Amino acid sequence: MNELQQYLEIVLEKELQKLVFSNPFSKSEEYKKIIIENKGKTYQIAKYTDKQVFHENIVKEGLFERCLALVENRYKQINGISATEEHIILVSKKGNCTYKVKKTATDVVKLSAKQQGHNRQKNYILREDMNIAPLVDMGVFTKDGKVVNTMYDKYKQINRFLEIIDDEVSRLKVEELNVIDFGCGKSYLTFVVYYYLTEVMQLKVNMIGLDLKEDVIKKCNQAAEKYHYTNLRFEVGDVNGFKAPFDVDMVITLHACDTATDYALYNAIQWKAKMIFSVPCCQHELNKQMKPENLTILSRYGIIKERFSALATDAIRANLLEYSGYKTQLLEFIDFEHTPKNILIRAVRRPIMPKQVKEGMLKEVHAIMEEFGYEPTLYHLLGIEK
Repeated sequence: MNELQQYLEIVLEKELQKLVFSNPFSKSEEYKKIIIENKGKTYQIAKYTDKQVFHENIVKEGLFERCLALVENRYKQINGISATEEHIILVSKKGNCTYKVKKTATDVVKLSAKQQGHNRQKNYILREDMNIAPLVDMGVFTKDGKVVNTMYDKYKQINRFLEIIDDEVSRLKVEELNVIDFGCGKSYLTFVVYYYLTEVMQLKVNMIGLDLKEDVIKKCNQAAEKYHYTNLRFEVGDVNGFKAPFDVDMVITLHACDTATDYALYNAIQWKAKMIFSVPCCQHELNKQMKPENLTILSRYGIIKERFSALATDAIRANLLEYSGYKTQLLEFIDFEHTPKNILIRAVRRPIMPKQVKEGMLKEVHAIMEEFGYEPTLYHLLGIEK
């Protein structure tokens, strides 16, 4: 996947109102600019010549492929505009891309009461009129199904996480899913995901939550019984070496500390899981190993070293997932614990992975390992030889 494709995917993940392709590479380009507007259930594409405009409509599922066909090797600039941000992609003559985000004017204007009410009416996956017992126990919903005012941010976060999952689950033509949630803890998110898959998507689901704490597992199993979630169970177990009792379709891992995330990703790869959703935490491994060959400036200041190592950790993981046959994205995501870790890894297994793509991903991993003296756990778990 080239830079343009990666950045375009990132932009299309946002809640865009408008997308503009402009500044054609060629003066003979038929369409001087293209504007794509969000019309709710569909997107309207307006293609402007010098004298005319041509329209077409498309649903969200086909938007990325259509946008790529319209923009690739044709336009130097892409502007994605949301209610609060403008996402800008600039493409050079050589095809190199730069990406930046700037706040729009509306972001600093306080919304009127009417506008705030309109925002609350957004079509969330989990609506206020749904009877969702785990959200009541979490204190997010009242007993009559209304969002508690002080919990509205958490309500939006939960829906955002489900939207990230929904983007992939909605594309699958399956009636059953087998799911493993590593390091489930006492969070009710496992129950919410189970509710979404079974009640919203109407799928038959077999789901296992795994954690090391026996008291937590006991309480979670009691809650599953209370909610009548018959195919959701919790087990005491270590992410390292866990044997799945079924063919795994989806792996979720949230806040697995340091290399526990690597073991979870490795298991998912070995199982050939169709989908992986991971929010890493506490990435200490590479920070301890970091000894730059040339870029010593990145290790001179503790906070810079720590943050760079965390970003390098997830970049390496993403490349190794691509190498292992997954289409991988690193998405901005403010998680439920309000920690500085705000990256979610979403990986979807591809039926075919071109050899040159795999080799390119691995070459980049070897380059960063050599520069900084890194020895990533996931790299060695996969048994890759330099």
